[in-house]
Amino acid sequence: MLLHDKLKDYRLLLASQSPRRRELIAGCGLPCELAPKYDCEEIYPEDLAAEEVPLFLSQLKSRAFPTPLAANDILLTADTVVVLDGEVLGKPRDREDALRMLRRLSGRRHTVVSGVTFRTPQRMHTFEARTSVWFRTLTDEETAYYVDTFRPFDKAGAYGIQEWIGYAAIERIEGSFYNVMGLPIQKLYTELDKFLTR
Repeated sequence: MLLHDKLKDYRLLLASQSPRRRELIAGCGLPCELAPKYDCEEIYPEDLAAEEVPLFLSQLKSRAFPTPLAANDILLTADTVVVLDGEVLGKPRDREDALRMLRRLSGRRHTVVSGVTFRTPQRMHTFEARTSVWFRTLTDEETAYYVDTFRPFDKAGAYGIQEWIGYAAIERIEGSFYNVMGLPIQKLYTELDKFLTR
């Protein structure tokens, strides 16, 4: 039985305002509803390894969901970070911060890590996905053009692989392309399938 058929008895709730995550889930043919927006302060322990941050935050977002889940609900939360030199590059505060991040990524390899959590009233499951990304060396003119044209202030690491910079500047990746977009949809599909059959 295909996963979308198995989900007919459930309500998959996506707790994310990201249009990219909604697009990826829809593209995979999974029926889901957008959960009501709620506040969750994304704070993590200072001594937490950078690669562990998205797993921690995806669970934090899940536990912060304010409405009790119904018996057939599956809450889906996720977090994606860019890791460079053991440091988390989050969403840029402003134009200068975005330019600074892109200058640091220029000509180097970094890792995109996502943490994804499924939760029902009875149980919770979290998994991660990692993708290595190589940028060619960017000129200051190119970074300024990208930031001023695409305004990537809602994106971890100040870039979106599906935008101009992905076409013009990313030399190669190892791992899931969609993970870099913000959701490792292939792994989500297989992990959710296993979650339903346990």
